[in-house]
Amino acid sequence: MAAGGRTTLEQLRTSALGCTQCALAEGRTQVVFGVGDDHADLMFVGEGPGREEDLAGEPFVGRSGKLLDRLMIEEMGVDRTECYIANVVKCRPPNNRNPAPAEIAACRPYLEAQIALIAPKVIITLGNFATQLLLDTGEGIRRLRGSAYPYEAARLVPTYHPAYVLRAGGEAMAEMRADFVRAKKLVAEGPW
Repeated sequence: MAAGGRTTLEQLRTSALGCTQCALAEGRTQVVFGVGDDHADLMFVGEGPGREEDLAGEPFVGRSGKLLDRLMIEEMGVDRTECYIANVVKCRPPNNRNPAPAEIAACRPYLEAQIALIAPKVIITLGNFATQLLLDTGEGIRRLRGSAYPYEAARLVPTYHPAYVLRAGGEAMAEMRADFVRAKKLVAEGPW
C-alpha cells in the first residue's frame, strides 16, 4: 500500500500478474496489464490481448497497435508514453475469441481500479466490448461512436477497434480519426 493505505498502480499490477480468477490464466503466456503514463489525461481501453500482445506483455503491439500509434500521433499529437493503454481482460482469450462474461467479470475490478488510479480526463474505448462494459449498455459501437459520454469524473469517447478499421478501411478510418479529434478537444477542455 502507498502512504495513506491507497493501492498504487504497481501494486495492482503485481496483484494482476498472479491472478487465477478465470480460465484465461491457464493459457496465457503473461498478463497484459497496461502501459503508459500512470497519471495520463488520456486513457485507451481495448477488449483484450491477442497473440502478439500475449507474447510481448504489452497491449496493442501488433498491426492494430501500429495503427493506434499512428492515429494517436497524427490526430492527437501524443504517443503511447503520454497516455495509458489497457484492456478489459488482461489475458488472451484462446483463438482470439471474444471474452466470456465470467472472464470480463473477473478482470473488471482491475480495469476499474486502473481507471480510478490513473484518473484520466478522457477515456477512449476501442470497440464494442470496452464501450458496452464501461457505458453499461448493449448498444453497438456504430450507434455510440460520434459522441462523448460522462464516465465518473471523465468523458468517454467510443470508437472502433483498430482491427475493425484495418478490415473496413476508408469510412471507418475517417470516423475513428474524427473520434480521436473529439477526444483531443475534450482533453484540452477538461476537467468537468
